[in-house]
Amino acid sequence: MIRTDGKPAEWRLYRMARATAALVLATLGAAAPARAAPGAAECRPEPARIEIFAGVGLRGEIRLASGARVVLDSVRWPDAPEAAEAARAWLDARRGDGLVVVPRGPPDRWGREHADIQVADTDIDLAGGLIAAGLAFSDADERDSLCRPALRAVEDAARDKKLGLWRESPLQATDGPALRAREGRFVVVEGHIRHVGERSARTYLDFVARGEDGLTVTVSKRTWRTMRTRGLSAASLEGRRVRVRGILEVWRGPTVEANADGVEILSEPDRREAGPTGERELRR
Repeated sequence: MIRTDGKPAEWRLYRMARATAALVLATLGAAAPARAAPGAAECRPEPARIEIFAGVGLRGEIRLASGARVVLDSVRWPDAPEAAEAARAWLDARRGDGLVVVPRGPPDRWGREHADIQVADTDIDLAGGLIAAGLAFSDADERDSLCRPALRAVEDAARDKKLGLWRESPLQATDGPALRAREGRFVVVEGHIRHVGERSARTYLDFVARGEDGLTVTVSKRTWRTMRTRGLSAASLEGRRVRVRGILEVWRGPTVEANADGVEILSEPDRREAGPTGERELRR
């Protein structure tokens, strides 16, 4: 790693990083989804540039020596204070390092770029490193699409090792009290979809029978249209065990509004016996 204590080091950094920029574009840029989704434009990688890591702001905002502010693309900063402090410390250890920054799409409403970032002259990818250590989630955040879906596999490995955020057992969609305790926070929940109710404005994914205390996932009309283009439907989702992520709200019960990449299929459908009782139980 290169520290920038004076101009000679900076010039040396620029010369070395120029040679690695093309490789970074090939490895990070290739992580953008190939499918043509509504959010494809916001995932398009821009030309790489060289920056200096100046510090870490709130919720993982990376401050650069040039004055620019950047957030890591496809990363959700943890809500829990202890986890957030560990993630901040991991990033802050790179203070003063040269970075190869690959922006994706336009800046957000606060003027911050979303970007893939690699430490210059190393193979350290900041998003991948945080997620691999169990210090952050892979998530599209406020975007429509997850620009780097390969990070989900990195997250799976951290989950299998029970690192950081994954030390505890996953939240279950049927555990109403545990879900309610996390109101207003980002959650990752697992469970079987019992029923899918398609309506004109929204589609509802129910994980418990009506009247029981458990999760309902809401999907906007636009998002449901995107999911259908990817081969998902009410018939293909009912009975499946899935993993859902998003901000948990409590209305009539615990509710998450999912984006198109917020529902991951974990198993084949678990079809139950058809019959009047079962149909009444699942009907919304």
